Amino acid sequence: MAGHDVLHSPAPQLLGVDQVRARLSELTVVDVRTPGEYASGHVPGAVNIPLDQPERALPVLKESRSDAEPLIVCRSGARSAKACAFLTEHGVTAADLAGGTHAWAAGGHELHRPSGGARAGWDMERQVRFTAGALVLVGLGLGLPYPAWQLLSAGVAGGLVLSAVTDTCGMAAILSRLPHNRPRPADLDAPLATLAAPGAPGAR
Repeated sequence: MAGHDVLHSPAPQLLGVDQVRARLSELTVVDVRTPGEYASGHVPGAVNIPLDQPERALPVLKESRSDAEPLIVCRSGARSAKACAFLTEHGVTAADLAGGTHAWAAGGHELHRPSGGARAGWDMERQVRFTAGALVLVGLGLGLPYPAWQLLSAGVAGGLVLSAVTDTCGMAAILSRLPHNRPRPADLDAPLATLAAPGAPGAR
């Protein structure tokens, strides 16, 4: 019966950039990237609830879903799709921004950045590229005197191939758990309060 229910669960609606731009004031925009990525630039009006914290936003989204449709956003659409699936499983129908903030910026639309001096961080893709490259260099460098270290470079290369084939990224999952990519519990209080406030969704 569980499989039967899944088959009849509403699929998240995929919205294009132009559709979102036209309806932005009607949407509750939730950015599921890391705090550093969010600070580097986000869709106007978006609140930051990282992907590993959706259960904290779930009660608020359930209460506010009659006021505005949730729109889930990430950098390219992969993480937002996961968040939409989680919300759908728990009875909240959410839309997904096709192509994420990357497509939004490519369409010529502005990305907002905090004005209070918040430090912008690298997006997750950049962190993965840097980490993978550094590990390969370490493996090659140490592999000259100690050949066994070449296995590190080979392992990273294999991981990148697997990531492309499966459209998943274990390195990103690991990096997302590092302190600079995780909000403190108190950091979620303000976004959750924004979601709960009457008339809060959308651009101002």
